[in-house]
Amino acid sequence: MQSLAFKYFYEVAQQGSLSAASETLHVAVSAISRQINQLEQRLGTALFERSARGMKLTVAGNMLLKHVRRVNLETEATFQAITGLNDAVKHPIRLACTQGVAHELVPSLMAQFQKEYPQSRFDIFVSSAEMATKRVITGEADIAITFSTTPADGVSVRYSSGAPALAVMSKSHPLAKRKRLALEDVQEYPLALTDKKTSTFKLYQSACNMTGKWVEPMVYSNQAEVLHAYVRDSQAILFASSISVTGRLEATGLVAVPIRNTEMHARVVQVQVMQGRVLPETMEWFVDRVIQRIKHIKEQAPG
Repeated sequence: MQSLAFKYFYEVAQQGSLSAASETLHVAVSAISRQINQLEQRLGTALFERSARGMKLTVAGNMLLKHVRRVNLETEATFQAITGLNDAVKHPIRLACTQGVAHELVPSLMAQFQKEYPQSRFDIFVSSAEMATKRVITGEADIAITFSTTPADGVSVRYSSGAPALAVMSKSHPLAKRKRLALEDVQEYPLALTDKKTSTFKLYQSACNMTGKWVEPMVYSNQAEVLHAYVRDSQAILFASSISVTGRLEATGLVAVPIRNTEMHARVVQVQVMQGRVLPETMEWFVDRVIQRIKHIKEQAPG
């Protein structure tokens, strides 16, 4: 009975009303309402704020929703293990990540992991850092690999480490042989920057606020590949972490130089999973590979 109540509660929380949940579940509104009322009586608190516009979760309701999502995922993983499906095509490792790790780090890790575990499959969703984290919280992704400038609630951070922005430029650039640069040095040349929703933009904006000098980039793009090609063929400079560009610099004719300004260091790379969730064994192995690879990249990064 509790699992049925949880099922009805989850659907109402997702749909926002009893009638919408009824249509999805093909169950009478009265039956759904009865189960939720019984659940609220057992807990001694309201799970929804009811209004003519629908059903909105209370604080207690949000707490229960997190629990139900976690239970659903762990139950599914247990059933998969019991039936021998945990490593099969039907159940991939669902990753959510930002562009900075999607171009090199994640594809390389997947290829290496599949050599060790040939039956492993992946489902990759590339988005903003905020969306990647949200997908883990809602259970739409198993693991998020993302850059972050602010703490996130609802996730368990398995690994977190500084990911400062480096100045990336062509090997023939006048600043290419410098050991370290100040933002003022970089601003003497055209800039290429990711869009305003990214952590890289936020770092640059913060650093400019501290120096009191804003230089508008010559090119904005939500695709890193565009910026890399533009910088390669010009004297422009872009900003990226060592995690984003390691393995790509030599092949693309680019170099990365550290930046002195501390504001350009105020970012971390994180490996996130749902808070309180127990991951299946295969996913745990992949999480371990991700962490080890990031640590290795950071050891090799320019200082």
